[in-house]
Amino acid sequence: MDIHHIRYFLAVCETRNFTRAAQNCNVTQPALSRAIQQLEDEVGGLLFRRERNLTHITDLGNLLRPRFQQVQDELLGVKTEASRFLCLNDAHLKVGIMCTIGPRRFTGLLTDFNMRHKGIQLQLVEGIPAKLSGLLEQGELDIAIMSSADNFPERFDVTPLFRERFMLAFPSGHRLSQYDAIPIAAIDGEIYLRRVNCEYWDYLTDLCDAQGVNTIVSYSSEREDWIQNLVAGGLGICFIPEYSAVVPGLQVRPVAEPEVTREVCLVTVTGRRFSPAVSTFVSAVKSYGWATLPSRSH
Repeated sequence: MDIHHIRYFLAVCETRNFTRAAQNCNVTQPALSRAIQQLEDEVGGLLFRRERNLTHITDLGNLLRPRFQQVQDELLGVKTEASRFLCLNDAHLKVGIMCTIGPRRFTGLLTDFNMRHKGIQLQLVEGIPAKLSGLLEQGELDIAIMSSADNFPERFDVTPLFRERFMLAFPSGHRLSQYDAIPIAAIDGEIYLRRVNCEYWDYLTDLCDAQGVNTIVSYSSEREDWIQNLVAGGLGICFIPEYSAVVPGLQVRPVAEPEVTREVCLVTVTGRRFSPAVSTFVSAVKSYGWATLPSRSH
């Protein structure tokens, strides 16, 4: 049996007339009668009794009618959900965001996307690059936005979005405020507050070692907001990406001699087909005016 057999059966139940049922189903009456006969052969008994112009449902037909109605309703529900998903009316999207990326850079993108596609429910999942890469590969994330101090694995497609400088963050009134750009050598002897999830930690440490710069690590935390608040409160300094500084009272200057930058990228799995929602979001991310956004001021 197939869904057409069930649809024809339910139409006869509704109309109690084979001719009208055929008209409602847009098929010929002989075709509908053959389908009902095939369905009766499948279930092993009569579903209808035909007496001249009257059609009666048998006890077997009455027994199976709720089951067949449920099958048709379920299928229509599947089609409705699929249509809503494909038309972006009830679609879900999981986006991985590296936890060291500040929200300011993405607020405009997300606001614009929400206004254009209110039917897409967007879930942001924070994590370090290793975690996001694993979730992305396993299909737990649709896409990820992150940076890496090393090259991304070959299994990923990577689209650069924007480049941001690393800054040195310090409290108001700190001696580093005299610089427009702070040479690495100038932080020698400073108390340092470590951002545990910084993907450039090893690179920055090697950079300091190469210049004979020693700092004193006083506090460390996985929480970006905690470190920023501790810096603003006068407990030390830290390296921080340009667009990640969000705490009031935090002072920042670009790192110099040498300048340090990172590239934030859109990352997807090579060869994986996008759903309509994912494809729409990817297009929005790629076409967004990243280069026109203002730089972080002092």
